[in-house]
Amino acid sequence: MTRPAAGTPVETRWEGRFITVKQQGNWEYVSRSRGIHAAVILAIDEDADGWHILLVEQYRVPLGKYCLELPAGLVGDDSAGEAPELAAVRELEEETGYRAAEWLTVGEFYSSPGMVSESFTLLRATGLTKVGEGGGVDGEDIAVHRVPLPEIAAFIAAKRAEGCGIDVRVAMLLAGGLLALS
Repeated sequence: MTRPAAGTPVETRWEGRFITVKQQGNWEYVSRSRGIHAAVILAIDEDADGWHILLVEQYRVPLGKYCLELPAGLVGDDSAGEAPELAAVRELEEETGYRAAEWLTVGEFYSSPGMVSESFTLLRATGLTKVGEGGGVDGEDIAVHRVPLPEIAAFIAAKRAEGCGIDVRVAMLLAGGLLALS
């Protein structure tokens, strides 16, 4: 599609509590309401057995099935002006029951830029300590998987074979670039 002409207004077609449907020229897309975006966490745990990656699995209504994902959550959902780093700390503990000693902000990314304007900040968390059960809040029912790094490809393939959806961000684990641990 061609770029809309300068000054083409953005019209709101529908707005809910969390999402807004917008149109600019002929292009329709979805954005987060109130400018909210997400923090996504690549949580890497090390012990005597080697490196492990924390993944979460939860039911996703738009897919109609469970989805394997990196831990994540909304930034500024409860408090305006929240930093992605603070949201990541909160979400890692809520979803997985772990806290991290070290955090590295990798950058801002877009998961489906042809349809959704939402961005996410990717953060790498290391030096993990188990401090709780995890599983989410308010009935989220999140299953936590601590997967040995050498088994990550087989684990993802097994989940896909079970019919589990796979979040596109999990694919970066197969490429390995962010997993350079040295």
